[in-house]
Amino acid sequence: MDRQAESTPHHLLLVEDEVALAALLEQALREDGYAVTVMHDGTEVSEWVRRNDPSLVLLDLILPGKDGLSVCREIRAFSTVPLIMITAKVEEIDRLIGLELGADDYICKPFNPREVVARVRALMRRSFDWRDSPQGTGLSLDEERFEAYWNGEALALTPVEFRLLKALSHRPGRVLSRAQLLNAIYVDHRVVSDRTVDSHIKNLRRKLQSSAAATDPIEAVYGMGYKFVID
Repeated sequence: MDRQAESTPHHLLLVEDEVALAALLEQALREDGYAVTVMHDGTEVSEWVRRNDPSLVLLDLILPGKDGLSVCREIRAFSTVPLIMITAKVEEIDRLIGLELGADDYICKPFNPREVVARVRALMRRSFDWRDSPQGTGLSLDEERFEAYWNGEALALTPVEFRLLKALSHRPGRVLSRAQLLNAIYVDHRVVSDRTVDSHIKNLRRKLQSSAAATDPIEAVYGMGYKFVID
């Protein structure tokens, strides 16, 4: 069962099965000015995110009902909401898997609640400075209409190309692997080669370069993936 907070511009979802820890984090986040919804089970998290569009998700790795990695994978199939994973596991592989699935940050227990608040504040600042200021980058995305504008000119993108551009541009400067991009562009989880991303990137670049701006903000990072570069 979740506990809905009053509506504010920055509404966070905290998913943590340790009730005492969840209460401690909720208090720290509320004191910093955020509204917080708390859930203690992973089963309905992705559907809640789909319906409510929170500003950020704090997601524990080990949860009853459905584990955090599975929930993260589900969320990334339809949303680029900023997401921080929380876990008691400290092994490097657990961190890498979480980041590979699309988590933006990772914090291990035990921790000071103020550290979590600081991480939230920093990620929110990066995400919303970018989201709220598309004019400075030349890119504007209308997600309801699936329309993209590059320096004021409309781009004729396919739904897959739109989702690809959205995933890349939402995290400017951050390298996204082909696996992460596949999770973002194919919402039906179809099995395709990760090299399929390269074909879509090629088409997307061609459309960006053929626009009036004639520029390409997508940069390949050898052996890793792609990133969206802001000059």
